[in-house]
Amino acid sequence: MGMLYVVPTPVGNMEDITFRAVRVLKEADLVLAEDTRTSGMLLKHYGISNHLMSHHKFNEHGTSAAVVQRLLSGETVALVSDAGTPGISDPGFFLVREAVRAGVEVQCLPGPTAFVPALVASGLPCDRFVFEGFLPQKKGRQSRIEALAGEVRTMVFYESPYRLCKLLGQLAEVFGGGRAACVCREISKVHEESVRGTLSELAAHFEATPPRGEIVVVVAGTDEKENKTKPQ
Repeated sequence: MGMLYVVPTPVGNMEDITFRAVRVLKEADLVLAEDTRTSGMLLKHYGISNHLMSHHKFNEHGTSAAVVQRLLSGETVALVSDAGTPGISDPGFFLVREAVRAGVEVQCLPGPTAFVPALVASGLPCDRFVFEGFLPQKKGRQSRIEALAGEVRTMVFYESPYRLCKLLGQLAEVFGGGRAACVCREISKVHEESVRGTLSELAAHFEATPPRGEIVVVVAGTDEKENKTKPQ
C-alpha cells in the first residue's frame, strides 16, 4: 500500500517550504501538480527531477481513479497546488476523499497557506474565526453575505484584485461601513501589504489605488451584544 502526501508549497517566498516537504517531493514516485509549469519551477529550484503529472479541477474526476490504483499498488504520490495547501480553495479534496475511501493512508504536511498569516497580521481577533474562501461570483453571492451578517467570529475571504472593491462595497452595505477589516495582499512576496481600517475606508482606498496580486480580506465579526438588541 502506498501513501498520499498532501504537500503545501510557498505562497510567495521560495524559502517558505519545509525540509520535510522537499524530502517528500524528492522521494515520491509521482508528483501531482495543479500546473506543471508552476510546480516545475519550484522543483527545479530545489533540484528535484521527479515525474510531474497534471492534476487540476478540470481533470481531477477523470485522473483520480488511476492515481488511487497507483497508490494501492504501493506507489508514493505527492499532491501540490500552485501555492499554499492543496484543498484550501485549490484542487485536492476529491483525490483525498477517494484515497481515504480506498483505504489509502493520507498525510497532510504542515506548511504555507495564505489565510493564516493574513488573519494573524490583521489585528482582529483570531481565537475564533470562519474561513469563507472565495464567495460565489454571481448566483448565491448576495445571500451568502447576508447570511454572515450575524456572524460573531472573524471572517476570512479570498478575492481577486479585480473584484475586491465590489466585495468591500457589498460587505459595507450588509455589515455596515464602520465594520473593522483588513486587506492583505501579496503575502510573503516583495510587495506584501496589509491595509487596515473600516470597510468604507478600505473601499475608498482601493478605489483610488487599484490593488494587484493575491488578496485576503479579514473582517471583524458583529458584536454579540449588538446582535442581541437587533429586532428579530
